Amino acid sequence: MEASPPPFFKRGPSPAFRLGVFALLAIVLMVLDARFGYLEPVRQAVSVILYPLQQVAAAPGAVLGRISGYFTSLTTLQHENAELRTHTLKQAAALHGLEALKRENTELRSLLDAKPQVAPDSVLAEVLYAARDPFSRKFIVDKGLNDDIQAGVAVVDSEGVIGQVTRVYPFVAEVTQITDKDQAVPVQNARSGLRAIVFGNGKEGTLDLRFMTVNADVQVGDILVTSGIDGVYPPGLPVARVTSIDRDGAQPFARVSCAPLGGVDRRGHVLVLTSKRDLPERPAAKESSAAKDKKSTRGGS
Repeated sequence: MEASPPPFFKRGPSPAFRLGVFALLAIVLMVLDARFGYLEPVRQAVSVILYPLQQVAAAPGAVLGRISGYFTSLTTLQHENAELRTHTLKQAAALHGLEALKRENTELRSLLDAKPQVAPDSVLAEVLYAARDPFSRKFIVDKGLNDDIQAGVAVVDSEGVIGQVTRVYPFVAEVTQITDKDQAVPVQNARSGLRAIVFGNGKEGTLDLRFMTVNADVQVGDILVTSGIDGVYPPGLPVARVTSIDRDGAQPFARVSCAPLGGVDRRGHVLVLTSKRDLPERPAAKESSAAKDKKSTRGGS
């Protein structure tokens, strides 16, 4: 009689075979998610299930923050209150002049029959925590699909542009900062009117103003604002300040570094611009004249 080994001695498939199966499964899932978005409902469902656990994990930090804020000294609060009162008085005169300019601008736009500018709607959101990837500049806010947040809308603070929403879940949203290496923002020099594009380089507190010629009208201290030609960021939002310019005659472009004006390292709350700009559809691309001539030549022959 042959004695069969106990069940706990049975090995099953080899480790190499199992590794190959799971690797193939991972590749198939990545292709389906990247090309067709089939895993988006699964991602949304998982985020809903994990949301209570995330709240429990973040609760100790939130409690400590509230306790430290509660015990803020009265002297500090009085000092900040005096500074804010002085700042408000200084801005009062500028605000009156701004209102006059706004009325004049509205009248001129009506005379020119130009389309009126509409202020976008916004939602105040709190920064919860940074994303897990240490090589990206992303963070999570406490607003999501339930608050009419959409992917692609801009995120700002009191100083300027921070980034844009790149992924939305039912209760939270992921924001990618403009300093991320995959981000680019069309800007305009507020002094000279020169249009350009600032790129993130993955480093905190720095941006690159690329493809600027050596003789371009750019100076240290210039303020860059959004140009609005991308249809994502409303025009006129402060983005960055030029900090250094390296003009080398041997190079075709100058090396221009900028410092972003906004940033979550100084703010616990951000403003999400929930409404997108109502822009017309892009016109369909027309065939080039060379392609048309080639087709006509083939048809004649």
